Amino acid sequence: MVSRKKPFAIAPLTKMTRSLSLVASGQWPPELILRNSQLLCPYTEAILPDREIWIMGGRIAAVKPKGTAPTRWAGREYDVEGGIVAPGLIDPHVHIESSMVGACAYAEAALLNGTTTVFCDCHEIANVLGLRGIKWMIEDCRRSPLNIFLTVPSTVPATNERIETSGGRIDWWDVAYIFDRFPEAIALGEKMDFVAVASGHPHAHAILREALRRGRPVCGHIYGEEFVAAYAASGITDTHEATEGDIALAMLQAGIWIFLRGGPPSTPWHSLPKAIEAVTRLGASPKRLCVCTDDRDPEDLLLFGLDWVVRECWRHGLSRPLGWSLGSLHPALRFGMDGEIGGLAPGRRADLVLLDDQGQVQNTWLGGELVVEKGKITQSLEQALNIRYHYPRSAYRTVRLPRQTLSPPSLPKIPKLFHVLGIEPQGILSRHLTMVTSGGEILRLIEEGKLSWLVVLERHGKSREISWGIAEGIGRVQGAVASTVSHDAHNLLVAGSNVEDMEVAVRILEKVQGGICVVSSGRVLALVELPIAGLLSEKRIGEVAKEMHRLKKAWHDVGCRLPFMGFNLLSLSVIPEIRLTNKGLVLVPEMRFVPLYESVKERGIENSTSQLVPKLTPSSRSQRR
Repeated sequence: MVSRKKPFAIAPLTKMTRSLSLVASGQWPPELILRNSQLLCPYTEAILPDREIWIMGGRIAAVKPKGTAPTRWAGREYDVEGGIVAPGLIDPHVHIESSMVGACAYAEAALLNGTTTVFCDCHEIANVLGLRGIKWMIEDCRRSPLNIFLTVPSTVPATNERIETSGGRIDWWDVAYIFDRFPEAIALGEKMDFVAVASGHPHAHAILREALRRGRPVCGHIYGEEFVAAYAASGITDTHEATEGDIALAMLQAGIWIFLRGGPPSTPWHSLPKAIEAVTRLGASPKRLCVCTDDRDPEDLLLFGLDWVVRECWRHGLSRPLGWSLGSLHPALRFGMDGEIGGLAPGRRADLVLLDDQGQVQNTWLGGELVVEKGKITQSLEQALNIRYHYPRSAYRTVRLPRQTLSPPSLPKIPKLFHVLGIEPQGILSRHLTMVTSGGEILRLIEEGKLSWLVVLERHGKSREISWGIAEGIGRVQGAVASTVSHDAHNLLVAGSNVEDMEVAVRILEKVQGGICVVSSGRVLALVELPIAGLLSEKRIGEVAKEMHRLKKAWHDVGCRLPFMGFNLLSLSVIPEIRLTNKGLVLVPEMRFVPLYESVKERGIENSTSQLVPKLTPSSRSQRR
């Protein structure tokens, strides 16, 4: 399919140098002058008063003292009335699919938040549709009124077919093809299988090889200080998974860029307050720090964009110019693109943001085009958003479930050693808990809401497997919650206390070909339909955000205390300590399966990670920790 011209496309600098130099020297008039501005300069980390910015061909021709433009150029100016003009924000690590809309719809929220460039790892659609999904996403990005670069999905599936079943697979030759075929592919996306990398797995290192031999940056994803040296030695030079100041410092000392991940405090994605202590408490230089959003559901994307993350940096002790630089110049430097984006200087793209005194985004210019004014999208952006990419029909047919109804596994009448997912608050990490009890006691605890059923159904039409687990920490779910957005294989994940409601949830998502739903007493309380790859909606971001708001309310009302984004991680088998995939319970990082229960004599209770007593109380739980 031949793509249409990208909205607001501008000429490369090689075609603009003469025009820019003539404007900068005052011989030609600029197309636009931003008058009466304060300039946030990321190069010197200062706010410069009384400036005006001359723009030509979508690029900055010059930054001049206020009043330099001759009177004969009147009529070409936009008065920012003393506001702060800053470089457009750059998100160095984002998964557009997590916003549940395509790239064209994503652009609306990004620009409202002052983000003009993103580096997207589309490994979610790759896990469902493989190489063709990546190609379709690239077409979507090309139509989007936003600067979007690709960090090539590197770990599809997130571990290997022995551990989980994905709809797609990306091999080293696919990575090579994408780098050589698509100019927007500028780095290798997060290498999630850090255990495989550290242990020298040939497949993992073959993928790294294709990026390194082309001189492309390699992005990372790592848990545990014991893996840092091997990870860095493998050529990986950034991570967004630093959750504490000490581990962030260790990674910085190993030459790894840190992306401070900021997210709503109610989600698993707000690690910035602790990780930033590498600078504020431990004294590290911030020169290799950036900020990123990683994953955002559509409602949170509108409310907690990258501009909010920058303001969190201010709140935790960084100066305004430095905090903004972490979201503009620093990401550009990380990817070697600071001559094009990330700063306010001659020759750079005129991707600009107007801020008020509190740092709230008022206006956004993309390539010199005003796309957001006074917090509202302009008519030109509205027109561009209506020219969206249409995914092919095969992208709408990805939920192919086993036909059998959900039937819980047979549970023992005598005491056995049960393996349980102990879910930490917000849901990123899980503890491997064990409890010695009978099946009857398990069912009683599920009925009381102290435990929950957790089920993963292979939904790509390959193995037709159904895997059952037991979780502690989800909440007393009166019904069922289910999602086809379960990282990273994106099989169907359902949890609850009532198997009948779980079955209803499964079949409604099969009918609509993907999404998220909440069911209670056989009735669907909330549903967000995601028919494209079981991940994306066809609607605009505002519509999906409203649907997501209603779903979150229903999610809470039925008693689920685990945030939706944390719930989606329960099958992600690269995060410690224990996960449930379509093939069973996986111990991480050993990458070893354990059964739902086993004989105490065969295993020995002393070998368990911790003890979960049948009658769990808050005091015993705190003592156990």
